[in-house]
Amino acid sequence: MTAAFMDLVDVTIVNIAIPAIQRDEGASFSHIQWITAGYALAFAAGLITGGRLGDIHGRKRVFLIGIAGFTVASALCGLAVNPDMLVASRILQGATAALMVPQVLSIVHATFPAHERGKVFGLFGAVVGLGAVSGPLLGALLTQWNLFGLEWRPIFLINLPVGVLGLVLGRRFITESKAPQALKLDLVGVALVTGGLLMLLYPLTHGRELGWPMWGYASMVGAFAVFVALVAYERRKARQDGSPLVELSLFRVKSFAAGIAVQTVFGIGLGIFFLVWTLYMQIGLGWSPLRAGLTGVPFSIAVSVAAGVSVQMLVPRFGRKVLQAGALTMAAGVLLYIWEADHFGADVTAWQMALPLVFMGIGMGLIVAPLTDAILSEVPRQHAGSASGLINTVQQMGNALGLGLVSVVFFGVVDERVPRAALGEEFANGFENALSYVVVVLLVIFGLMFLLPRKPAGTGLEAGTAADEGPVDPAAGAPATAPGGSAGTVQEDAQRRKVLTH
Repeated sequence: MTAAFMDLVDVTIVNIAIPAIQRDEGASFSHIQWITAGYALAFAAGLITGGRLGDIHGRKRVFLIGIAGFTVASALCGLAVNPDMLVASRILQGATAALMVPQVLSIVHATFPAHERGKVFGLFGAVVGLGAVSGPLLGALLTQWNLFGLEWRPIFLINLPVGVLGLVLGRRFITESKAPQALKLDLVGVALVTGGLLMLLYPLTHGRELGWPMWGYASMVGAFAVFVALVAYERRKARQDGSPLVELSLFRVKSFAAGIAVQTVFGIGLGIFFLVWTLYMQIGLGWSPLRAGLTGVPFSIAVSVAAGVSVQMLVPRFGRKVLQAGALTMAAGVLLYIWEADHFGADVTAWQMALPLVFMGIGMGLIVAPLTDAILSEVPRQHAGSASGLINTVQQMGNALGLGLVSVVFFGVVDERVPRAALGEEFANGFENALSYVVVVLLVIFGLMFLLPRKPAGTGLEAGTAADEGPVDPAAGAPATAPGGSAGTVQEDAQRRKVLTH
């Protein structure tokens, strides 16, 4: 739980401190994008492999390596002497998080008997919620307090005592476990995915400031060739040893293919919005980190409430219409935000932002909580692990791509050379332009949702007996069976997926 909390806080805490990092370190806007996108890219690329390493070499061992690496990477972030070192340290953080995070729920399942896991999953859900809500506020406070004159650095250094505590507790209390039949590693697949995304993201991020050179376009075209090579290799890998990074046969399931598209595109929209939103409030409007952090509280509350209501009450009755209503509600909130930014200009207040943020939060909550079950609803049980791991991976990859696109949809219309007095108007124009793309993204998501099952009453994991194999770890992509071979029930699988999604 300590590790899960640390990761979730770290993901949300950084955005709020980005303007302070840009100001104090003289970081370029491309550096800003890589500080966030680099973490997401490294995390996404290593997520499935990290889970499989735990299955093969022992979840406790890999977990402890991951949490130790994450703590060291946090120290390097906090002690970074220039923006380049900070970007490199953030990439290292993402890579070590990919070792740490997939083990959390696997260790829970291997440690606790079936009748106790419900309580643990409930605690995990509470930790997830606490991390998501407290991250921005904690980041705002640590940045604004300027502890010991360290400016933004405490947002990373705070991980040191938490990481050491997690390491000590983990060594003492966690019981080692392995999967009896773990899948093999697909390092070539990881290399192709990472290489293709880098070839796409690097020119997107740096192209504007370099004048969009020809090599940038060549790199982006080449990225698609790499993805074609990935598909060919994964097909061959599946025939050879049955352990590809991406189980391509899953895409023959219409609901899964559509759901993965929804997850990816949704990640792009969120990647664009959250970074641009922070820059708009703190640099464009000149708000303090604390004021910006508090402004997001209505959004967080709305997401939490809507997520609970959608899973427990609405989706069982109305099916995919709930998710589509979420996409339209979120789009309405974004359109209202665009109108307010244009109408009120630099005089807009946090209270005026509350209404569009509540609409956006309700819409997001209606989507994120039931989406995983909708995607997995027609997936055969034997492929559920691969499917779940792929869902989490593409969400992170979409987020990284969205962060890369910020240079086009936001910085592409912002003139950074204007006088400081006019910078607010420039950032407001960039904010409105970026949000118009988010609206398009949400409308695309609405259309893709017609391919999801009308009423995902169950999931493909139910298509088989619980005794066939152990429950599947969502990140690892492999059966997570407790020592002694005891398998959990289908109901536990479903409960764990819902908690993870929430």
